[in-house]
Amino acid sequence: MPFLYSIKSTVFIWFLILSACGNEPKTTNSSAKNSRETKRVTLVEPISVGANQIDKYLPLLQGKAVGIVANQTSVIFKENTTSYVHLVDSLLALDIDIKKIFSPEHGFRGQADAGEKVKDGLDTKTGLPIISLHGKNRKPSAKNLKDLDVILFDIQDVGVRFYTYIATLQLVMEACAENNIPVLVLDRPNPNAHYVDGPTMKAEHTNFLGMTEIPLVYGMTIGEYAKMINEEGWLENKSKADLTVIPLKNWKHSSTYHLPIRPSPNLPNDIAINLYPSLGLFEGTNVNAGRGTEFQFQRYGASFLDSTQYSFRYTPQPNFGSKNPKEKGKVAFGKDLAKVETMNTVSVHWLIDAYENTTDKTLFFLTSGFTKHAGTTALQKQIEAGVSADEIRSSWQPEIEKFKKIRSKYLIYD
Repeated sequence: MPFLYSIKSTVFIWFLILSACGNEPKTTNSSAKNSRETKRVTLVEPISVGANQIDKYLPLLQGKAVGIVANQTSVIFKENTTSYVHLVDSLLALDIDIKKIFSPEHGFRGQADAGEKVKDGLDTKTGLPIISLHGKNRKPSAKNLKDLDVILFDIQDVGVRFYTYIATLQLVMEACAENNIPVLVLDRPNPNAHYVDGPTMKAEHTNFLGMTEIPLVYGMTIGEYAKMINEEGWLENKSKADLTVIPLKNWKHSSTYHLPIRPSPNLPNDIAINLYPSLGLFEGTNVNAGRGTEFQFQRYGASFLDSTQYSFRYTPQPNFGSKNPKEKGKVAFGKDLAKVETMNTVSVHWLIDAYENTTDKTLFFLTSGFTKHAGTTALQKQIEAGVSADEIRSSWQPEIEKFKKIRSKYLIYD
């Protein structure tokens, strides 16, 4: 390595190490009534994300042709603040040879709607080519990878099976395994890592909203999950990627964690992220779950719910992240959940409530979409048959316990 390059890299590394240590955790409330809850704790030391462990991963990138799977959450945080610098900008400043960016759902800058196709292009700031993994292709091709020595994956996850970043991770790992390219995952906290719950995906229903047979909420960081994908034989032909995970510092599964950058357009705050596992199931129905308002995944409602049963109402309109929301321009009758205590389970109470108060039951379920989100046909059948929420949740437990035994082998953190 040239002498001047070595000095430049060393000085810059130490500047970032000293100035970028992570987010201050945010205290949240818990429900003492829930016997299944995990006690949330606020740690004294600030949490430091994988991207902040520059000294650990920079040597793995120097002299290499690098591809980065990233979005707006791929940042290095500055000490004791929510200020940050994007990982791509940092690595370019360190003379890392970034060849291209791979963008997931919502795009590299996080502007696209849920499910919206994202096109290939150029990043206007850096001029780097962007390869979409949420357009005509969801898996990098051999052509996309042929000039690369390593793939760096750094995206903030929220720990819900139908949140598509873990599907992108799996397909990237699979492509890299097929093309003998190492994968480097920079770990980030999962704000829903304090519990495991929800229906388990059935093999016959696997899709991009759930590629493996895991519960709806799986209680793992994206780094831990990458290890499980690799070792459980979930890649095609049971292949394995050459995987390295750069871990977090000062984080536990019970830690509270505030995301200073919204991970996608319709998860604007901690409340929405915490309610997303439960209200995300409405995505497989015709009921609006707050899209088209500023309270996404903090309310639900529809014009076809019985107006006499609800005092709360709102009117969804096109906005950032939702160009054509369900029930657009209609008065939706439903419930405001913005003040609900922190969830430690997946709730089906709200789904049951909305279904029972639907004036025309044929309007409620989008059966194919609901099965993709739930991962099973059983949940729709249970709701239609009037099975209670407690009975439904009890039916999940055998598969949850089976999953927990597998999960325990890959946990990096307490």
